[in-house]
Amino acid sequence: MPRIPVSTGVELNYETAGDGDPLLMIMGTSGAIPLWGELASRLAETHRVITFDNRGLGGSDRGAGPISVGSMAADTSALLDALEIPRAHVLGWSLGSAVAQEMALSRPEQVASQVLYGTWGRTDGFQRAVLTALRLPYVHRDMESALAASGLAFSPQALDDPNVGALLEALLPAFPQDEAQMQVTVEQWDADLVHDTLDRLDAITAPTLVVVGEQDLLTPHWQSRAVAERIPGARFELVTGPGSSHCMHLERPEDLTKLVTGFLGEQRI
Repeated sequence: MPRIPVSTGVELNYETAGDGDPLLMIMGTSGAIPLWGELASRLAETHRVITFDNRGLGGSDRGAGPISVGSMAADTSALLDALEIPRAHVLGWSLGSAVAQEMALSRPEQVASQVLYGTWGRTDGFQRAVLTALRLPYVHRDMESALAASGLAFSPQALDDPNVGALLEALLPAFPQDEAQMQVTVEQWDADLVHDTLDRLDAITAPTLVVVGEQDLLTPHWQSRAVAERIPGARFELVTGPGSSHCMHLERPEDLTKLVTGFLGEQRI
């Protein structure tokens, strides 16, 4: 996979696929490109899809300085600049959705439209409890416990499926591979916990789709709805039923693809 410099000492690992308007996909906490599953290839049927590893994970350099939602937004904007893409649709999942919000606020000229998938504007007590519990195994460098806790991102139906072990095993390359990447993940959880754009969201001008599953425990549906209510003209989609988890793109990729492409089809660059 190619790498491209975005700042001093930092090259990001990225992939592109498909043709059409550019669609930049921003990964969530702890994940690398393979965690997108089928979603990226499905969206590449209608768009030029750009996926990448956030700094310090997958094949991307850690570099120096703190990892925050703001610094990740700066990396992401620099990636578009380096690829000579002046304007793109942006899809952010979980932590990636927080990064997308910051991009839409700080570099609005780059964001033609945005899909905020599994998002929030400010953590509440319930969400802080869940994210703190997920953070702890990475602090202690206990990957076995971290993978077990990641079950919170899936639906009850998926976790009761006898094939769930094979699913998680196939995803292992998408998770942190060493202690340095586990430390980066701790810093990403910290960025999640302090993310706060709620009082600034009304300044976002990009057409916005907010989508979340009713079974999502990491970014509960009421948190995503609060974001949609603050962004002028935002569309809110609550996906219900089995598989409507935080990892809905792995459990129900066809349904999520339909929502995303339907929205993006109305937002030509």
